[in-house]
Amino acid sequence: MGKDKSEDKSEYGDPAQYDPTFNGPIHNRSCTDIICCVLFMLVIAGYAVVGILAWLYGDPRHVLYPRNSTGMFCGIGQNEGKPNVFYFDLLKCATGTNLMAAALNGLQCPTTQQELCVPSFDLATTTLTVAEIKDRELCPFFYTPTSPVLGRCLPSLGSLNIIPTNFSIPGMTINDTVNTLKQGSGDVVSSFNAKEVGVRIFEDFASSWQWILLGLFIAMLVSLIFLLLLRFLAPIIIWGLIIGLLGVGAFGIWYCWREYDGLKNSQATFQDIGFTTDVQVYLQVRDTWLAFLIILSVIEGIILLTLIFLRTRIFIAIALIKESSKAVGYMMSTLFFPIFTFILLVVCVSYWGITALYLATSGGPVYNVVALNSTEADCKNVNGNDSCDPLTFNSSSYSCPSVRCIFVKYNDEGLFQRNLFNLQIYNVVAFLWCVNFVIALGQCTLAGAFASYYWAFSKPSDIPSFPLAQSFMRSLRYHVGSLAFGALILTLVQVIRIILEYLDHKFRSAQNSCARFLMCCLKCCFWCLEKFIKFLNRNAYIMIAIYGKNFCVSAKNAFMLLLRNVVRVVVLDKVTDLLLFFGKLLVVGGVGVLAFYFFSGRIEVPGGSFQASSLNYYWMPIITVVVGSYLIAQGFFSVYSMCVDTLFLCFLEDLERNDGSMQKPYYMSKNLMKILNKKNKQAKNAED
Repeated sequence: MGKDKSEDKSEYGDPAQYDPTFNGPIHNRSCTDIICCVLFMLVIAGYAVVGILAWLYGDPRHVLYPRNSTGMFCGIGQNEGKPNVFYFDLLKCATGTNLMAAALNGLQCPTTQQELCVPSFDLATTTLTVAEIKDRELCPFFYTPTSPVLGRCLPSLGSLNIIPTNFSIPGMTINDTVNTLKQGSGDVVSSFNAKEVGVRIFEDFASSWQWILLGLFIAMLVSLIFLLLLRFLAPIIIWGLIIGLLGVGAFGIWYCWREYDGLKNSQATFQDIGFTTDVQVYLQVRDTWLAFLIILSVIEGIILLTLIFLRTRIFIAIALIKESSKAVGYMMSTLFFPIFTFILLVVCVSYWGITALYLATSGGPVYNVVALNSTEADCKNVNGNDSCDPLTFNSSSYSCPSVRCIFVKYNDEGLFQRNLFNLQIYNVVAFLWCVNFVIALGQCTLAGAFASYYWAFSKPSDIPSFPLAQSFMRSLRYHVGSLAFGALILTLVQVIRIILEYLDHKFRSAQNSCARFLMCCLKCCFWCLEKFIKFLNRNAYIMIAIYGKNFCVSAKNAFMLLLRNVVRVVVLDKVTDLLLFFGKLLVVGGVGVLAFYFFSGRIEVPGGSFQASSLNYYWMPIITVVVGSYLIAQGFFSVYSMCVDTLFLCFLEDLERNDGSMQKPYYMSKNLMKILNKKNKQAKNAED
């Protein structure tokens, strides 16, 4: 004898029991996971302290403004009106320095960078010879016409005529001189050559921003209409996609058979061809098309059998999708809630970026006396460890002609400066925790609102007033600890993944094949673990929003409930993914094509208020509209996906709690009851 129904279910936990007092998200709840809540608050307080200390000690001017050899910033203070720094010998800038380090160092090159002569040098009263002035870099040896690029004077070498015909670097022709100058400015130019392109892109945005906003508004409108029409079109769209998938498979089978039959006179085999990278050669072998034919036939057969045996569950998924569209229609405010979540995420990202910038520039710059040509006899005693002040430094007091006062690093003395690396790690961990908490808060809030819709027996009259606001206040009032707990677990996994990526990048050149394989396996495992935790957290937040229990209990109950209905879970997940993928494709593809035709000039605006020919790069507004459309569609569809998941868990709970009797009526829609051949013996009220 087989097990009865109750015995099968008990393997994955006991089914939910009927509770006569339960009619939706409970209101008499208490605070959950208080310890984690306190820990999260302490971390946030510490994060605020780190930000304040970074603001007190940091100086982002090191990144925003160039500095000359005296350590003064160009364009501000006593150098106001002088925004550009001039390099005495740009050839020495070709060092291949890391661009980020160069940016944090103010792009310091081992050459004097000032005005035409250093401020402490008086050309009218000096007794130095020209050679001595050149060797000590008190004035530049030569200079060429320059153009300002983000505060740096870089050579304009578009023509050989800019250099006097009687000038060349010793030992070089004028052509070699120009080429050497271009090579010497390579690192600097590669860092900042995007300025002109950036200016043109900014001009394009300035002239087309109204039309970009119009395109984004169209994307929002299409997304909204699509979600609302799913109430009526969901069956047509889903079955159309399924039939289309079967049609593509059938066409593939026919095409493979045609190619297989057309090569019946071919004598070529895999043994004759052997191994080759030319794929076309294998397509001339009859057995290749036979293999394709068998594979496609097996896949087509699996899909057909799945549709036959799981058709009822597909009908359930379609009914839940239609019910989700109805729920969204009754609570339109939920569609715009992602804007609030997006604003919080922007705040988190901005705070992290600003804090990281201020931490990176904490401590004053340190200058040391450095000999640029250490091979000279007089320069061997310059060890590079002597500190100096670039404002008062005078190279004439040294016997070494190539001695300079060079920026080395930022001051790392003091308790705060010695722990900058640890503070940056704290900044990253706290940032990830905050971001995951914000996402958790959004999911829990939406789940509470949609759960209040499902458990309203008579819709919409029994739906609570302002369900979204009530759910948000419940989440903040009672469940900050639980949301922080789930976010912390996800954060720890993400930190481990970051460490693995860092180690993989750091030791990639030194790894052997076994180590690379092990690292790849670890990265894959933790990627899968992160995906699983996100799935588990999402369903745990739904249970928290409904029943108000702590994170561990909610996660366990949600997981066991899903295991008891694993086939329905898989079918609903795949059907929903297919539908939402089609919706995103419709929104992004449709709006993207419209933007292409408009910004490329193929669609003209009546009245000539906009001319596509005036754009420098017409593809930039197109990319902006496409990316913006995707983000808008993702925001709308994420709400819809959360609604489907919430209603699905409520539906499963409804099946376990109730039996359709007068004492325990079903809360599901009439369409769902019809699919399951269930009905309420006597409804409390007429359902809308």
